[in-house]
Amino acid sequence: MDSFQIDIPTKVLFGPGQLGQLHAQELPGKRALIVISSGKSTRVNGYLERTEKELAAAGAVTEVFDRIQANPTLASVEAGTQAARDMEADLVVALGGGSVMDAAKAIALMAVNEGSLWDYVNAGTGKGVQHAHRALPVIAITTTAGTGSEVDACSVITNQGTHEKIGLKLPDLFPWLAIVDPELMLTVPPRLTAYQGFDALFHSLETYVSRKANPLSDMVASTAIRAIGRYLPRAVVDGRDLEARTQLAFANTLSGYAMVTGGCTSEHSLEHAMSAYHETLPHGAGLLMITLSYFGWMLEQHICDDRFVEMARFLGKENAKKPYEFLDVLQKLQEACGVAGLKMSDYGILPEEFPKMAENASTAMKGLFLNDRRSPSREECVVIYQKAYR
Repeated sequence: MDSFQIDIPTKVLFGPGQLGQLHAQELPGKRALIVISSGKSTRVNGYLERTEKELAAAGAVTEVFDRIQANPTLASVEAGTQAARDMEADLVVALGGGSVMDAAKAIALMAVNEGSLWDYVNAGTGKGVQHAHRALPVIAITTTAGTGSEVDACSVITNQGTHEKIGLKLPDLFPWLAIVDPELMLTVPPRLTAYQGFDALFHSLETYVSRKANPLSDMVASTAIRAIGRYLPRAVVDGRDLEARTQLAFANTLSGYAMVTGGCTSEHSLEHAMSAYHETLPHGAGLLMITLSYFGWMLEQHICDDRFVEMARFLGKENAKKPYEFLDVLQKLQEACGVAGLKMSDYGILPEEFPKMAENASTAMKGLFLNDRRSPSREECVVIYQKAYR
């Protein structure tokens, strides 16, 4: 640890009211494609209108692309790419949660590069081609506290044709600017607040037990874990609790930094395989379904027992002494947030799918297995799914 390099080039405007500072920024482009979800909340809550006014005040003309799903697909990226090219965009603005930010990054890349996004994907059936032109700059305005995508260089997209949900990671994809304004998160419904909060939590938990853990990633991950454990139940109970929303927004951005300085583990690969085949499954919900089984498997293997004790303490059990106490406190946090006992069967997942999901996880998202201190075999992945199944 005598020397290291940190390269997280995203400028961050953090805090309540920070969307109102967008007009004062010297933008890296003047023709902005605003990418939002296919839902109604961004418009109904006035966030889109406010963003359009801020960009206009900064001298930019805008158009809106509103076809991004909860698990963004290759097809929606291709449609967004065409929209960016048609308006000759030189800037992409993501206004939404992790899915919107991931899609916006992919659109920014493909707006100036030929072929298919899958040509540049370096896993699964991707061709791993080097792109010729730097992606357009991205402004990420996050309306959720769930992924940390506003400060990382990843874009997770689903190829419906091959049932692959893969993360593309390129230095070009770091957003130029991130606006993290907790006021934009006050309207997120309780269940989605929980799903998103646990997604951020798992980013930091996985980073803390990964083989890439280091003093810097430990610092940001442990801070995020503490904040989520303390404030997520409050935000679920009262979405208008600005203090809780602000703390969760901070923890979410820290979880993004945790992934950049460390890295997630195969738990995320296992969930990506689930939602690659069942696209209506929210990512956070899928992680919640398997997490006790996944971390239980790690504990059975006695993988970094000391770190599980520490994580139990971070989540509020300050006198924890045994690794398995982590599972107890994680279960209680799920119960406090009303998301304990989620069922795979409610989303049409069948036990006979587990072998193909295990294979999918270890091929399409094999990179995260490399972050494990000890990776589960495909057979063990199937067992993890089986133990989690309801």
